[in-house]
Amino acid sequence: MEALFVATGAVALAELGDKTQFLALLLVIRFGRPWTIFFAILAAALLNHGLSAWVGQFFANRLDTELIQVITGFSFIAIGLWMLRPGEAPEEARSLRAGVFITAFVLFSLAELGDKTQLATVLLGARYGEVLLVTIGSTLGMLLANAPAIWIGERFAKRLPVRGLHFASCALFILIGLFTLFAAWR
Repeated sequence: MEALFVATGAVALAELGDKTQFLALLLVIRFGRPWTIFFAILAAALLNHGLSAWVGQFFANRLDTELIQVITGFSFIAIGLWMLRPGEAPEEARSLRAGVFITAFVLFSLAELGDKTQLATVLLGARYGEVLLVTIGSTLGMLLANAPAIWIGERFAKRLPVRGLHFASCALFILIGLFTLFAAWR
């Protein structure tokens, strides 16, 4: 259960103020249809995070446990430091002539490729070896961060203390990294 809770919290914090929130906001402003966009985000997150958690577990089962913990620890610290630089809003989302669901699904899938939450999900999969729990947790975190942007919209997004949320996310990832390194070296 720890994997579920850590993945949910880490991804939810990492996503606050990220480009995917802006993308969710742009999509709901452009197309309306919040439920369609919500389910597209859900599907994209399940696919992306499921594959990411599996990749993490795959490599964790083939490499030395201590080496994985050290790599994971330093990687979490690097993500925490990376998070000090907030993401930028994406260009206006254009319809891909495939409908709202497919447009949102493709845009979210592409936005997550190589993103800090994808890397975090790989690392969580390696750290915990629980693909299903990490996938569910990271997907819940993604939804927790993006659902408010969908339903409450621009007014709520402007009230978020983005700078404070980025700092809290940074601190969380650094703490997870330090804890992982401590566990590897004791």
